[in-house]
Amino acid sequence: MTSYLLAGGGTAGHVNPLLAVADGLRDRDPSADVLVLGTKEGLESRLVPARGYELLTVDKVPFPRRINGQAVRFPARLNAAIAQVRAHIRTHRVEVVIGFGGYAAAPAYMAARRERVPYVVHEANAKPGLANRLGARAAAGVGIAFAGTPLSRGELVGMPLRREIVDLDRAARRAEAAEMFDLDPARPVLLVFGGSLGAQRLNEALADSWADVLAAGWQLLHVTGERSDLVDPGVPGYAMRRYVDRMDLAFALADLIVSRAGSATVSEISALGIPAVYVPYAVGNGEQRLNAASAVDAGAALLMDDAGFSGDVVRAQVIPLLGDRARLEAMAAAAEHVGTRTGTQNVIAMIDRALDAGR
Repeated sequence: MTSYLLAGGGTAGHVNPLLAVADGLRDRDPSADVLVLGTKEGLESRLVPARGYELLTVDKVPFPRRINGQAVRFPARLNAAIAQVRAHIRTHRVEVVIGFGGYAAAPAYMAARRERVPYVVHEANAKPGLANRLGARAAAGVGIAFAGTPLSRGELVGMPLRREIVDLDRAARRAEAAEMFDLDPARPVLLVFGGSLGAQRLNEALADSWADVLAAGWQLLHVTGERSDLVDPGVPGYAMRRYVDRMDLAFALADLIVSRAGSATVSEISALGIPAVYVPYAVGNGEQRLNAASAVDAGAALLMDDAGFSGDVVRAQVIPLLGDRARLEAMAAAAEHVGTRTGTQNVIAMIDRALDAGR
């Protein structure tokens, strides 16, 4: 029986690929000991036990960004966190560590190295985080989700995706999806969403232009986010939802998508072969624009700036696209070459190679 330790968390971008790989390992060998390392504060503290995995915890130790009291205490706190992970590795006889970034990953990489246990790194963003940049230097394998990600020895493996996306047959589920959202399966659908909390810029632009979308002969499925105060106009062909817990069905219905460019979003849309217009979130370190770059370069998507995105931009650039069937078909074909549904298997293959080399 092989014992795996999957480390990462803090955000959905780290937890979701971790859980996809955990599920893949468990499906392949139900007797395997699949453990997850995270912090008590992160999203993993809720999602991991709910998925049926044991969560081992490590103290959250942020890397200091300036010289202050926290920086002075950092070495001792980091060493304590490494010691916690080393104890977990010994207690559970862990044979390989897989890190996905986040606060738990850095001490996991260091602990694995000190325990002489091989470890693998997976980076979900086109702009890698600090933990994975450090961990990649001595990793047995480094997997990246996007081509061009600047990590040493990075191998393009794609994104481990949720099972409902990997197994989705869009054509077969279209009628079911249309019924769920009260739309016509025979007419094209523009899907607009900005994540669980929504995206104000996208919401404002569509609030000003939804009638133009409908006038172009399309329907609109608009997921506004739970904090949105947009008022549903209640017209046929416009389905407004605050939140959708079956995004697989929303994807099954989408003929074009307007969305942010989080790593999981871009990976899922590309894997499903759906043309897209990405409006990267402008706050942060610019990773969303980089996440979208490979799809844009391949002709599978368009990129639009958040600052200027408005109803006028929708009318000037998105509405003409709705009427260009040949271009949409070309974008969809390009998306199928950019994305992959085999990210989980690719990461597991990398884990197997690390195990074989370490035995």
